[in-house]
Amino acid sequence: MLRSILAVIVAVITWFVVATIGNRLLRLALPGYSAVEVAMTFTLTMMIWRLVLGLVSSLVAGFVCALVANRSNLAPKAAAGIMLVLFLPVHYLLWNKFPIWYHLFFLGSLIPTMLIGSALRRKLTAAEP
Repeated sequence: MLRSILAVIVAVITWFVVATIGNRLLRLALPGYSAVEVAMTFTLTMMIWRLVLGLVSSLVAGFVCALVANRSNLAPKAAAGIMLVLFLPVHYLLWNKFPIWYHLFFLGSLIPTMLIGSALRRKLTAAEP
């Protein structure tokens, strides 16, 4: 039980660490990104890259959660649910800053992508001799 709780905490932290590092890379890679970041007036390309970053963050967080939790199937589900609960108010506050498809994609992909990340970890473990 304690290991599952730790796995959830590590997964949430991992999500934000990966997203922070990725966001810094977006600032370097996408011309004008830093200039529009505060006002959140991103171009379509920038929004797509932000969504890709969310997918990568979710995959890694799910993978790490399963890695720490070891055999617990509940930990990745709990972590994914917590991430959704954390992001619902954020997207509510940003509702007018992004098109509806952006919110729906991000929120709708959060749980499945984290669960895919955890499944990848389990699949790799099962394949080990």
